[in-house]
Amino acid sequence: MRRLLPCLLLVLGGCRDAAPPRAFAVDGEGPLELTLATFNIRYENPAEKDWRAWPQRIDRVVRSIRQMDPDVFGIQESLHGQSADLWASLPDYDFHGIGRADGKKDGEYAAILFRRDRFAKQDGGTFWLSDFPDLAGSTTWGNGFPRTVAWLHLVDRASGKGFYVYNTHWDHRSQYSRERAAPLIAERIDRRSRPGDPVVLLGDFNATEGNPAVDYFTGKPVTLAGAPAPRWANPLIDTYQVLHPRVKDRRTLHFWEGHRTGWAKVDHILVSRGAEIAAAGIRVEKTREEQPSDHFPVWARVRWP
Repeated sequence: MRRLLPCLLLVLGGCRDAAPPRAFAVDGEGPLELTLATFNIRYENPAEKDWRAWPQRIDRVVRSIRQMDPDVFGIQESLHGQSADLWASLPDYDFHGIGRADGKKDGEYAAILFRRDRFAKQDGGTFWLSDFPDLAGSTTWGNGFPRTVAWLHLVDRASGKGFYVYNTHWDHRSQYSRERAAPLIAERIDRRSRPGDPVVLLGDFNATEGNPAVDYFTGKPVTLAGAPAPRWANPLIDTYQVLHPRVKDRRTLHFWEGHRTGWAKVDHILVSRGAEIAAAGIRVEKTREEQPSDHFPVWARVRWP
């Protein structure tokens, strides 16, 4: 399928015609309701030749996405060919993302997919988590690989309501880079052109609740990069934590073990204040060999009145 999509990502979805909106209960009035998901799909590793190989599991990845049925979701670790495969397998979604190494096709994508019949893309882009956020491939904070944030401003075609979504994949080794990333993302969120529109921040943070870089987003007092950080004025809500604060077995990075025992929940969905969290969960298949990735996807249903 990837050979049939040479235009993929070069025009950020412009190869497909706009579709008419679906019928919704709201018609210019009412709340904004979204089903969200974040899914580190595991990069296509040629050393993994068994049930973990990408050709063997793409159907499982797509099936998992279909069963969560998100309106908007973020993926991480997707290489260009995997991105093409997913976009071809999900024709009702549009795709926004670029390779982290060169801002084109090279390197992993932290991409956003959204229902093309429900939402219109008003604006979007990608920035790098470094001292030079607009320089493709830049790394200045001790991270071995470039790290990015893809973002979109989407408008619900039926209601005319807009919102922002940010998808990121933080470094897996450098805590310093994670602590520098959080204020930069918050600053970019604060600078959005429509500050009244709701915000969704999701992705693989490679950090759990309690990590100061994660806690910064929820308004907790933290020390970042060696100095006390001012509290962010516009803190977000952790959709899973607000509904499941006492759940201990919340692991999402399972290293192909296929169980969620433990605290290593590194995949998060955060939303702006005022949202009602209807549901949130971690999707786990029945057996180890049925898992579509070495991360479990995380999902949430939210509503802004």
